[in-house]
Amino acid sequence: MLYLYQMKIGNIDLGYRPVTLAPMEDVTDPSFRLICKEQGADMVYTEFVSADALIRDIPSTMRKLHINPTERPVAIQIYGREVEPMVEAAKIVEQAQPDILDINFGCPVKKVAGKGAGAGLLRDIPKMLAITKAVVEAVKIPVTVKTRLGWDHNSKVIVDLAEQLQDCGIQALTVHGRTRSQMYTGTADWEEIARVKANPRLTIPLIGNGDITNGEQAVEAFDRYGVDAVMVGRASIGAPWIFRELQATVHPERNLKPLTTAEKFALLRRQIHESIDRIDERRGILHIRRHLAASPLFKGIPHFRDTRVAMLRANTYDDLSTILSQVESLLSP
Repeated sequence: MLYLYQMKIGNIDLGYRPVTLAPMEDVTDPSFRLICKEQGADMVYTEFVSADALIRDIPSTMRKLHINPTERPVAIQIYGREVEPMVEAAKIVEQAQPDILDINFGCPVKKVAGKGAGAGLLRDIPKMLAITKAVVEAVKIPVTVKTRLGWDHNSKVIVDLAEQLQDCGIQALTVHGRTRSQMYTGTADWEEIARVKANPRLTIPLIGNGDITNGEQAVEAFDRYGVDAVMVGRASIGAPWIFRELQATVHPERNLKPLTTAEKFALLRRQIHESIDRIDERRGILHIRRHLAASPLFKGIPHFRDTRVAMLRANTYDDLSTILSQVESLLSP
């Protein structure tokens, strides 16, 4: 089948109606990104990286720059609140050879936004634009931005801001359909995202983000709201197979079959193994608990509370694997 529109960011061709994995702290590690890629994510993003920590050469931050060639195309996302550190960090990131450098102007958490970085820059648009322009000029790889509708309900600036960011030289924009004040509450405002796309002066690709949990919502994002790509965040935690499910609906011509329950459990076990291999057994299991706690595999199981508590308290792979096997046997036909 031939398509008239292949979405590109710079020279990076993401194809028709791509679905991407959002950058998420303590979630989008190399193993998870690769699994999401294998399940159908057209582009993945690293955890967001502190510009100040990069400049200080903090080992845990530098490790976030590691890219597996098989996960490409991949974007590394940075955040900071001042021009010079962001420029220096961008140059460091460029040496890691990501396909795209993304700037985080959307993180709403207090430790980031409260210090004037991430979504905090929605309160200082001139500085946001200065950072963007300087980063674009400092590197040769495509630069993109992820942000929100505005700081709060009374300052939804995204329609004009999108055009201003485009003028700074970014090559794509991701909009999360909430304000900073909303954090992750309420529902994403896709009508406002559509207003951004409807601006005839906006010529760069627009990626829509917020509350995409199934294929029908993804199709609606393309058909009704007109975005060029969709980005999935929280719905992928504990469920990397969501990308296969989204692709099956967005691209029915691919005839993708859903994973079996056994295949889903195998992916969770793989995540646990790879988390342990990357860190160590104790910390690797601690890291993966967030995925297990959020996984839709366990929703609706009667009297599951005690099992969930035991699963989240397990300290060894053997203990955790035994619990998972017991749960899997409950769900197997």
